[in-house]
Amino acid sequence: MLAWIVLCVVVVAVGYVRLVPTRVADWHIPLDEQARTGTWREFPSGPDTLEQLDMIARATPRTRVLAGSLAEGRYTYVTRSAIIGFPDFTTVEQQADVVRIHARQRFGSSDLGVNAARVDGWLQALQPR
Repeated sequence: MLAWIVLCVVVVAVGYVRLVPTRVADWHIPLDEQARTGTWREFPSGPDTLEQLDMIARATPRTRVLAGSLAEGRYTYVTRSAIIGFPDFTTVEQQADVVRIHARQRFGSSDLGVNAARVDGWLQALQPR
């Protein structure tokens, strides 16, 4: 009986993590309005850096665009963990000749370095032009 109760709790928790609605307005906001939590990167960029990062992010497994566009100068992506589907949000923003990236998890207090590793992988894949 206890095993069934534990199984039901796990199924409900995983269902909640996967199905809870995401309010775009909570995650797709200018980076200068966001708290400095999670993973931050800022670096000088060329005119097509945001476009390159967008292609790299879209090629990342379990990652999709939540909001944004090249014309807006900002994208926010959601990447889900492989097994449970925990959502992590990454905003990439280009202002003039600087790109800023902010990656953070929705649930919990630690992402165990997953966001930093993903962002650093994106930056390594970036080709200078």
